[in-house]
Amino acid sequence: MKKTALIMAGGRGERFWPKSRKNLPKQFLSLTGDGKTMIQLTVERILPLVDMEDIYIATNRDYKALVQEQLPNIPDENILCEPIGRNTAPCIGLGAIHISKKYEDAIMMVLPSDHLIKYNQMFVNTLKQGCELAEKGANLVTIGITPDYPETGYGYIKFLPEQMDGHAYAVDRFVEKPSLEVAKEYLATEQYLWNSGMFVWKVSTILDNLKQFMPDIYNGLQVIRSSIGTDDEETVLETEFTAFPSESIDYGIMEKATNIYILPGTFGWDDVGSWLAVGRIRKSNEQGNVVNGNIITVNTKNCIIEGTGKLIATVGLEDLIIVDTEDATLICEKNSAGDIKKVLENLKICNRDEYI
Repeated sequence: MKKTALIMAGGRGERFWPKSRKNLPKQFLSLTGDGKTMIQLTVERILPLVDMEDIYIATNRDYKALVQEQLPNIPDENILCEPIGRNTAPCIGLGAIHISKKYEDAIMMVLPSDHLIKYNQMFVNTLKQGCELAEKGANLVTIGITPDYPETGYGYIKFLPEQMDGHAYAVDRFVEKPSLEVAKEYLATEQYLWNSGMFVWKVSTILDNLKQFMPDIYNGLQVIRSSIGTDDEETVLETEFTAFPSESIDYGIMEKATNIYILPGTFGWDDVGSWLAVGRIRKSNEQGNVVNGNIITVNTKNCIIEGTGKLIATVGLEDLIIVDTEDATLICEKNSAGDIKKVLENLKICNRDEYI
């Protein structure tokens, strides 16, 4: 069966402020030191499985030019521009109807654009297993990450170890982000995986589930589908998509459907959720500092320092994130990295949109 991929690239990357901005969000930045942006790496790693003409990018219409610039080999008609952000269920549905318009049916891989993978071949092998399971029937396949510490910032998926299909386990339930104590319990049971937000299914399977569990979105998608390739396509998309509720695929379908399987992923995954991820994906020096730019450190330990051409000198600092850009500088304790979004909230309140 034909293999296709939908890469979701509409996020704002607010926890990577001030480098990630409204006009250049995280997925279009290079964070790995090799000059490649996160969305370029995402496309590159799936090319052993999917032809370039079968890769679709779902993004905000404001980012179409960025996608074209960074991924010039993606066909223009495969760049799906959402008129407004409506979470993952409408986004995935939009990808599914475009693929169904091109092919009678196909395997559809759904991948975020801002994850990093350390072991690409192991990742591709896991996706292959997902494709095989999805093709066997009306199965919804998700990829979970084997946890190695009690993370409170991720959702978890409980699987049934006694119910297997090949390398995959049947899913018992999806659970929300836990407290630290609950996360420790999950880790101890060895029956929970982190929810990575990566999926594999047949287009027909996800559309059938949308029809069953999210009929309003399904019906609107059918209207959009009938307009694809016509003069009314943009107008219909604007009208129908804007009317959709903002709902995640997890809440809308995965928590309600049957025939859900999970493949454990052990391929060096990182969701690059905040500046703390830079400390995990880049090498640190002898003092535990991760530095990039024109930096001098004195008695400075375990800091993440991101600069430009301007000299940044630090003295006697520890456990800080320092990010300097042309018009803004962030100084943040590492344990407060999750609060960086509050800076943006304050900027919006103060109508200082030039810094957002």
